[in-house]
Amino acid sequence: MLSDFKAFIAKGNVMELAVAVIIGAAFAKIVTSLTEDVIMPVVGWIFGGVDFSNYFILLSTPEGYQGAPDDYLALKEAGAAMIGYGSFITAAINFLILAFIIFLLVRYAKKVIEEFEKKPPEEKPAGPTELDLLKEIRDELRRRG
Repeated sequence: MLSDFKAFIAKGNVMELAVAVIIGAAFAKIVTSLTEDVIMPVVGWIFGGVDFSNYFILLSTPEGYQGAPDDYLALKEAGAAMIGYGSFITAAINFLILAFIIFLLVRYAKKVIEEFEKKPPEEKPAGPTELDLLKEIRDELRRRG
């Protein structure tokens, strides 16, 4: 069973998939940072809020909570019941940006593959056939002998 597992892991597709997952996770972090640190502050500024991810609806405050009722992180840490629609909107925009970038990459890759397939294969210069070579060998042997 261990040798079967080693053979499975050694196959190119598994390694390529592992690399793709790792690169995809790193790329997702970049897109998340772009969304949270660049795009969402601009969207929040346009809609009049400083931090768009802090938009929420407080359903109930936990007993003994002494913090501010508009501090999203403190309320979340305290276990308050709330609907964090700002965080959801941030995540949705993050997803849309990531999906669009992946769409562009796949579209470009498809175009490159189509261009590659359109090119006619390079024609090799016609050389002597196997029969021609055998005839030359036969004629050379007759001439020598």
